[in-house]
Amino acid sequence: MDDHVVSVLSNIGVISFVALSAYLLLLTGEISFGQQAFFGIGAYAAAIATAMWGWPLAAGLMLGALAGASSALLVGLPTLRLHGLYFAVATLAFAEMIRILLELFHYQVAVDGELVGPNGTDGFGGIRYVFQNKIGAFEYMLLIYTLLATALAGLWLLERSRLGVAFRMIGGDETLAKTSGIAITRHRMIAAALAGALAGIGGGLYAHLTTYIEPRIFDIMLGVHALAYGLIGGLGTALGPLLGVLIDIGLLGSTRLFSGYRMIVFGGLVAVLLIFRPRGLLNEEMVHRIGSFWRRVWPTDPSQKSHGKT
Repeated sequence: MDDHVVSVLSNIGVISFVALSAYLLLLTGEISFGQQAFFGIGAYAAAIATAMWGWPLAAGLMLGALAGASSALLVGLPTLRLHGLYFAVATLAFAEMIRILLELFHYQVAVDGELVGPNGTDGFGGIRYVFQNKIGAFEYMLLIYTLLATALAGLWLLERSRLGVAFRMIGGDETLAKTSGIAITRHRMIAAALAGALAGIGGGLYAHLTTYIEPRIFDIMLGVHALAYGLIGGLGTALGPLLGVLIDIGLLGSTRLFSGYRMIVFGGLVAVLLIFRPRGLLNEEMVHRIGSFWRRVWPTDPSQKSHGKT
């Protein structure tokens, strides 16, 4: 496979994690502009683990997920009682605080005679685990999509569980959910922790994909895009945010047709869809229609299938 194609697909897979992170909070009715913070925390944690402490990649990614989830819980404790604009502004403020702290973060050790580690605004280079272990670009892309498929399978199961139903009830009508006996704050804390873990894994994968990270990568625009992916792709299924990533990075960002106009086209698309399809392309109605069509074509009841042939 062409190296450019592998690079684009890898980037799409990695960014899909932060898009899914924002999507989980959208399910509970909360708009977060700060998921890039957990993406960055996961990136730094995983990179420190492998490049400085000599941990294997799997352990580093697990640390990134744990760091993302833990920090999301810490942020959620004071902010998840807020609603609407107040919560959105609080998450934005937290993300900017993390970015500034990363600019002040200096922690380096000597590895093979060279200083490696976070060096403030100069970033964190020397994340060589993939090269040192001779993992090819195509192999690493397969790892990214294996973990992404696992995350999607987990979200698919989650949305069909009582917990997932509670998330959607809270997002649809918080008052009704409360009268149904659902603990609003507790469920949002769970959603925030899961969202932080997803972003943390994505950040860890990103750090090892690029081998270099710096604080400005995790700025407000990444958070805005992560949120917009779900709003464009749709909130009816976890595949919605992935569709949004494909449209932005796969179509607008990777073709010469939109060169120089990507942000204009992307912003216009978000505005149009928010007016005409506020729940995105793959909204609940569209997902239901697709499911109904699929069941007619491939009925699960063998008698229905045989009846359709007669």
